[in-house]
Amino acid sequence: MSQTYEIFAIRYATMAPRTPQMNFLSPDPHETTASDLDYFVWLVRGGGRSILVDTGFNEVAAKERSRTLTINPADALHAFGVSPESIGDVVVTHLHYDHAGNLDRFPNARFHLQDREMSYATGRCMCHGMLRHPFSVEDVTLMVRHVYSDRVTFHQGEGEIAPGVTLHHVGGHSDGLQIVRVPTARGPVVLASDAAHYYANLHRRSPFPIVYNVGDMMEGWATAERLAGHPDRVIPGHDPLVCEIYPRVSEKADAFALHVAPSHSFAKTGA
Repeated sequence: MSQTYEIFAIRYATMAPRTPQMNFLSPDPHETTASDLDYFVWLVRGGGRSILVDTGFNEVAAKERSRTLTINPADALHAFGVSPESIGDVVVTHLHYDHAGNLDRFPNARFHLQDREMSYATGRCMCHGMLRHPFSVEDVTLMVRHVYSDRVTFHQGEGEIAPGVTLHHVGGHSDGLQIVRVPTARGPVVLASDAAHYYANLHRRSPFPIVYNVGDMMEGWATAERLAGHPDRVIPGHDPLVCEIYPRVSEKADAFALHVAPSHSFAKTGA
């Protein structure tokens, strides 16, 4: 029997209120309100491993960007009996501030990153304010330091970091964005990160407005769906609906089990 894993979405921050223009590149003109934005990291457990997907941001970044931080993601791991020091592998889907903060909190981790993301975050595109705005120079600099400390594994396209746990470059939102496919008891689950902020971005085929390459973003949706094999197994990166349709798993952390079937299916409704 092949290895399967548990996946927990850990919500650590929120942003509200938002307008449709903040969530869709081409919003429906009839919509006047929009969903709040939730921030997650994802804990993958199985086969004696604890893998963290993304590292969130800290109190300093929350204050600088006017976000509501409820808990530092590194501290939230304790609710699962996991310490930051025990994490051996961290997947950084991309280097935006809300996915690549707290890189100093995991002293024994190896970081998994796409070649293209490091090139993008340190190259000529960062001369443009609009493109560099989602990045923190402190986070990017710390990742460079991890490179020089031999703590980063670079991937080019696809890679496997544990039995069955695979990484896939899609780009779009950020040039080096990667998504994560995890085998679970209910089938493969794809942690789409910012390939789709909301279910609606994916189902309406309507891009989120922070985007490097619209074409790559739209192709990335098809890749995520193909890898998951079922619409219910694609998990968007920031949608509060995740917390409504998946069961809460801890009173100590705002966390939800993604390795079980959701209470609402998107397969027929496309909602």
